[in-house]
Amino acid sequence: MIQTVRGIVQHIGDNHLILEVGGVGLRITVSASVLDENLEIGKPAFVHTYLVVRADDLRLYGFSNREERSLFELLLGVSGIGPKLAIGVLSHLSPDVLRNAVIAGHPEAFSGVPGVGRKTAEKIIFHLKDAFAGPPATRIRMSDADAEVLGALTALGYSLVEAQGALQAIPDDAPVDVAERVRIALKYFA
Repeated sequence: MIQTVRGIVQHIGDNHLILEVGGVGLRITVSASVLDENLEIGKPAFVHTYLVVRADDLRLYGFSNREERSLFELLLGVSGIGPKLAIGVLSHLSPDVLRNAVIAGHPEAFSGVPGVGRKTAEKIIFHLKDAFAGPPATRIRMSDADAEVLGALTALGYSLVEAQGALQAIPDDAPVDVAERVRIALKYFA
């Protein structure tokens, strides 16, 4: 399997890169985190990859780190989740938010992911819950209030990634009242 690719960026698309490696241009479908890096055409880039082999197709999927690639592999193990949907999940949810949503059992965290409805979100949570199980000290649980704040921010039109950033900016000593937490989170965007 091709674990990593280092090459010169030839093209940057909406969801893919073309990296030239040894004179060969490799098209790599990438997560949003890779595209968020400061990539420039003609400059070197490095991605962690996963090769999907089908009867009539070979596709490389790229990630900014090993953790994302591991989560991609876990998502592929969920019945009905293919590579396109798995990379979509990782492009809309950070690894921490994905892990917290699964551990806390919050299917609404997946609401901004195209192609993932409540039923699919519940299936993901059911299948990945054991993979993320660990000692309580290593788990970070998203509170019900934070899940509501996340939902409120996305309902206001913020992307899931923006809402997650605002949620993480809420101080630990902030009140647990949802309305107050939303107000504090909105200051993040000011």
